[in-house]
Amino acid sequence: MKIVLDTNVFISGVFFSGPPYHILKSWRDGKVQLVVSKEILEEYQRVGEILAERFSEVNLDPIIELIAVKAELVLSPNLPDPICDDPDDDKFLACALKSKNKLIISGDKHLLRLSGYQGIEIIRPRRFVDKYLIIESS
Repeated sequence: MKIVLDTNVFISGVFFSGPPYHILKSWRDGKVQLVVSKEILEEYQRVGEILAERFSEVNLDPIIELIAVKAELVLSPNLPDPICDDPDDDKFLACALKSKNKLIISGDKHLLRLSGYQGIEIIRPRRFVDKYLIIESS
């Protein structure tokens, strides 16, 4: 299953526990395929570096390097017209459309409102985990 992760989900998965962490773990374990564009990867890096200043014990470099090697990278052109209330979020829709991916995981209200756009399901991390992942208890 291919997924696009909004930056808030990616960052939460790297720096904290909970559903976003389980989603990233599932990707690292090969259970889901992460799809990114250059613009998404740059945003992950930029936002991650800002948060890393507050959480110096977290090294973002290994996960960014893993994405560069293991994620599916697509060249997604800008959408012809802004779709999202926050046009900066259009890059996630463009990535999903280009990769023919039908699933974006996000906690962003602007994106969540667009669930169903061109057949793309946009769901919260908890719902994705409950619907698609089997979490093994430790």
